[in-house]
Amino acid sequence: VQLQACGGGLVQAGGSLRLSCTASGFAFNSYAIAWFLQAPGREREFVAGISRSGGSTDYVDSVKGRFTISRDNAKNMVYLQMNMLKAEDTAVYFCAADYRPYFGSSRAQKDYNYWGQGTLVTVSS
Repeated sequence: VQLQACGGGLVQAGGSLRLSCTASGFAFNSYAIAWFLQAPGREREFVAGISRSGGSTDYVDSVKGRFTISRDNAKNMVYLQMNMLKAEDTAVYFCAADYRPYFGSSRAQKDYNYWGQGTLVTVSS
């Protein structure tokens, strides 16, 4: 089982990045996928989630209207398009998979079975 996140980097405030998460070794289309972030000195927190079909998405208020989560079940991939980035978005971003053969996604870290290694996003102001 593997989740591999990539696409992080250094970007100026107001810019955009697209994170990708590639999954392997499990039945991807039976899992909800979420992105979490961990900023320096802070605990890891939920950013966005998407149901197994992609029909339902959930965002923390601070990223609504700026971030978009999507998935391609044919490619076993999930994306996080991040626009209008702010300095406070600086963090390591993790993708995670939650076995959820029904509608929706969870915000609770304890529900997620598999985690990727994280990709660093740095937004300069």
